[in-house]
Amino acid sequence: MKITDIISKSEKPAIYEKGNSFMWTDPHISKQLLQVHLNPDIDLASRKKSTIEKTAKWILENRDNNKNLKILDLGCGPGLYTEIFANNRHRVTGIDISKNSIDHAIKSAKKKGLRIDYQNSNYLDIDLGQEKYDLVVLIYADLGVLLPLEREKLLAKIFKALNKGGVFIFDVLNDKGFKEKLSPKTWESSKVGFWKETPYLALSESFLYEKEKVILSQHTIIDESENIDIYRFWTHFFSHSDISEMLKQQNFKDIEFREDILPESDMWNGENVIFVKCIK
Repeated sequence: MKITDIISKSEKPAIYEKGNSFMWTDPHISKQLLQVHLNPDIDLASRKKSTIEKTAKWILENRDNNKNLKILDLGCGPGLYTEIFANNRHRVTGIDISKNSIDHAIKSAKKKGLRIDYQNSNYLDIDLGQEKYDLVVLIYADLGVLLPLEREKLLAKIFKALNKGGVFIFDVLNDKGFKEKLSPKTWESSKVGFWKETPYLALSESFLYEKEKVILSQHTIIDESENIDIYRFWTHFFSHSDISEMLKQQNFKDIEFREDILPESDMWNGENVIFVKCIK
């Protein structure tokens, strides 16, 4: 392999240019992700257990405790929020693209005697139905990793899926100081690790697209057979006005913002995260 090939593949791409690999359905990586999800003490893949419990409590507060809500959790992972909702007597559906996460969620719900409808699907590709849910949640800044057209498509589907007066709650990263959130260039060599179960070299770097308020995290993985996998994660940052404009285009109303839901810990928590509540 020529070093120039590696250099060219790890350079800054045009905005929204896709990589050649997809992390969420990779058999090896998805197993690593599940373990990170289930670690109650870290804010990676999912947030800490105490933070999840606080967030779920806020999501459900001010709702009629005597009413069993129909709740849809998009990107539900291994069911950390869905189980809390189900324990509060609500009827819950969870959708996630990772088969490992959904399999774990199904087993956990069965073990705990919880009735939760889990679906292993990409929520961008399936019909979410029409006027089926009282509450839809999309947590851990998932909306901000979607490309603009994907985001627009999903918001339209969520609006359609909500009952009249239904609530949509999600979180995104705010744009305060977003240019300071670039990660340094790093490299890692491993015999077995997060990216592969065989030896590999990982070159990681982030790139700023200031006009679009986007940071790309790019990981170039080279294995011992000289195959090159490129993983690209686009993270968008938003102001209140950005969010309001985006939601009003889909006819959401009564938009509320909260920046005190998460505890302060680092640049990805606390007031750096905007939680949004809006109504159909």
